[in-house]
Amino acid sequence: MTTQNFFSTQHSIQVATDVREAAMQNPGFGSVFSANMASARYTTADGWHDGKIVPYAPLSIAPSALVFHYAQEIFEGLKVYSLEDGGFSLFRPDANARRFVKSAERLAMAPLPVELFLESVEKLAKTDKDWIPKARGSSLYLRPVMFANQAALGVKPGSEYAYYVLACPVGDYFKDGNSGISLWVSENYSRAGIGGTGEAKCGGNYAASLAAQAEAQRQGCDQVVFLDSRDKTWVEELGGMNIFFIFKDGTIQTPPLGGTILPGVTRDSLLTLAKSLGIEAREEPYSIEQWEADARSGKLTEVFACGTAAVITPIRHIKRAKSEFTIGEGQAGKITLLLKNALLDIQQGRAEDKFGWVKRLG
Repeated sequence: MTTQNFFSTQHSIQVATDVREAAMQNPGFGSVFSANMASARYTTADGWHDGKIVPYAPLSIAPSALVFHYAQEIFEGLKVYSLEDGGFSLFRPDANARRFVKSAERLAMAPLPVELFLESVEKLAKTDKDWIPKARGSSLYLRPVMFANQAALGVKPGSEYAYYVLACPVGDYFKDGNSGISLWVSENYSRAGIGGTGEAKCGGNYAASLAAQAEAQRQGCDQVVFLDSRDKTWVEELGGMNIFFIFKDGTIQTPPLGGTILPGVTRDSLLTLAKSLGIEAREEPYSIEQWEADARSGKLTEVFACGTAAVITPIRHIKRAKSEFTIGEGQAGKITLLLKNALLDIQQGRAEDKFGWVKRLG
């Protein structure tokens, strides 16, 4: 099995320029999709097969498909960036491919080989390159997804899977993200527990976060932040993003991975990037009580959320059941902006890629 010839493009389509440009005018995140998508199937008899680029269209699936009953489903998120010289590229697609394999293994699904994942996202990006926005901070967001489509009931791993990659032009995830977001600390709900699926990128983790997110919105907050499920003491992550803390001494810190936190590609990139900029970066536990005390004393000066969709988003205010507090001056800090601009410069070809992260496609 080799790359560049598994996913056929003979069924792909193009749309008229005016139709595409109209669709791309100020799209909301994940609300406008490009003309095509990648598709492949798996059966135990044939393995992965029937790879192709096809027009974006609704799917036909049996109501008894295992995904609807036992939630065998995983997904990824990565971006295609327009470069300064007119080309375009992917950012660390190999990291997403490897995480996709690990997520599949955790949910007892048939892993998609790394080389096929990479070919699918590269061919879709090349096919729909005209859908890549050119504005700074904008990109073509890719959503690979795999689910059990076997029509059968009974609690067991599926023997048939469907794989798709969707593409949508996007801008900022949060409308006013640069000015900072507010968080509600969830003390009633948990996103994941030890031995669970917290480190897999599966829909169940996000479903588990929605009641807490609704609670956050009722409290007037933009997002929810979760504590560990056992002690309700240690900060873990937001509903769909990792979190970083920046201290007065210029050091940064993020909660350590331990099976309950998603190993974000952006998180990993920022740990490496910070060290290259001379910023001490560490992975250590941080309690909610210490967070509040450090924010009030001024020891903690900046906090930000990060992820493929949100990139880097400043966090300005925290609300708890019995208290609330502001981070620093309540706006994006200098180290947050330094890291955000340094990352975007690499992703969009304005700075040297010293880490081999950028996969140029055109």
